[in-house]
Amino acid sequence: MDTVEAKQWTVQIYITEEGDDTHARAVLTTRDTSRLTGRGLARRNPVDRPIPEVGDELAASRALEDLAVRLHDVAADDIVQLAGPVHR
Repeated sequence: MDTVEAKQWTVQIYITEEGDDTHARAVLTTRDTSRLTGRGLARRNPVDRPIPEVGDELAASRALEDLAVRLHDVAADDIVQLAGPVHR
């Protein structure tokens, strides 16, 4: 039986905080070194307790959601460009 090599894509999440705002970038790197970036923001309401983990989680999840939408758009564009009707 042949061994099938799995493709590996990597997502790195970068989180920064500025006052009550938490910014996240989710960067997808594929095997062919293609990169795609999603961004997310979480803003703490001043009346809420400062719990940095919550801001990190919200910003990261929003960055991943943005990344997913962008990746879907890339796939849709590729389908239109590459998988159009076959002309005979």
